[in-house]
Amino acid sequence: MDTSENINSGPDTVSEGSRSCQRLRNQSGFWLLGLCNNFAYVVMLSAAHDILKQQESQNTTLPTPAPGLHQSNSGNSSNSSRYDCNPVSTAAVLLADVIPTLLIKITAPFFIHKVPYGCRVLTCVTTATASFLVVSFSSAVWMSILGVMFASVSSGLGELSFLSLTVYFSSDVLSGWGSGTGGAGVAGALMYSALTQAGLSPRVTLLVMLLVPVVMAISYFILLVFPPSFLQWKTRETQPSLSSMAEQSRERRPLLQEDDSIHKEQNKEAQQTGPLTFSDKLHILKGLRRFILPLALVYFAEYFINQGLLELLYFRNARLSHAEQYRWYQTLYQIGVFISRTSLYCIKIKKIWWLSVLQCVNAVLLFFSVYYQFLPSVWLVFVIVLYEGLLGGAAYVNIFYMIHAETGEDEREFAMAAASVGDSFGIALSGLAAFPVHSHFCSL
Repeated sequence: MDTSENINSGPDTVSEGSRSCQRLRNQSGFWLLGLCNNFAYVVMLSAAHDILKQQESQNTTLPTPAPGLHQSNSGNSSNSSRYDCNPVSTAAVLLADVIPTLLIKITAPFFIHKVPYGCRVLTCVTTATASFLVVSFSSAVWMSILGVMFASVSSGLGELSFLSLTVYFSSDVLSGWGSGTGGAGVAGALMYSALTQAGLSPRVTLLVMLLVPVVMAISYFILLVFPPSFLQWKTRETQPSLSSMAEQSRERRPLLQEDDSIHKEQNKEAQQTGPLTFSDKLHILKGLRRFILPLALVYFAEYFINQGLLELLYFRNARLSHAEQYRWYQTLYQIGVFISRTSLYCIKIKKIWWLSVLQCVNAVLLFFSVYYQFLPSVWLVFVIVLYEGLLGGAAYVNIFYMIHAETGEDEREFAMAAASVGDSFGIALSGLAAFPVHSHFCSL
């Protein structure tokens, strides 16, 4: 009897161990994909400016510096202002880094399903590699900007593709993705600073970072364990892997329950016979507004702070220089983002609008602190910036977790990709708003 029990329990034990190993591989794979996807985006905001400094004769054609490399009291500074300003806001490079991403996220969800996931990932790897190569070997301003744009294309295409990809795995891979994207900010800033501080030139440092696209390819093609029905190199006009849950998904379609019942019936019939139509996707977008709007608002507020206000928050009596204060602002922000994007493992937040409201309160507080200069210490700003990162990261992961949990199986892949436009839209608006604000304060 004991032998029989041992024999019977063997396969179950092996199966359970195999499932645990598969879950660990998938979570690790999405963590690395999140890290690699955002890595080039983060590094380019700093590295592009370092490369451009070698082009002194052409430097006036690109208004910089980039975030994290604020040059106080330099030849470019406007010392007549009480804010120790650069001629143009750091939002300039930010816009070059976010506009291609925004264009991709606005258009791609309507046709990207026709491109196999394997081809998408190879495109991300290629454009990320090109970004490092073009910026490192740039000999003109336009080449550096082109490199930044390559990084933006890779990040934008990767984000909407990998978010869509999560629907083929268990929901806990979202925690790995969110934590990895948060870690990219910390890892990118620390790795770039450490290598350049160790004596490597910016060009050599960027060439070393060519390992990052390689890790992305390994994480996707080798580390992830795909379900048997997943088509890597072919398009899928129907979703056979989801058909077993079709009836359940038709019973709970919260994103499609806003409007008339006629449209809902048409949607049900369409899902029984084929993929989502263009009309279906527009209807889903209407339901996604309650997620996209708070995501856009929270990112508008935080990037308005980061690119429009933080460079003006300089405490002259502190032991840290202006450049050091700015670098610590950015570092603490990224640490806050990393912590909160990792928090999905242990806590879920449903009141996402409160996160947006609290972030706007931060923006208003820091705006008036720049104007009236009433904050007593740089250490208080450090705390606010860390808190700002916590709010932004929490909004991101919880919004996509709610979309994943509340959408039906047949609409989830499109919804995850389409909602990703919210953060880029907010960032782009904040970059545009930062220009007049920067000009106003620096004219005082």
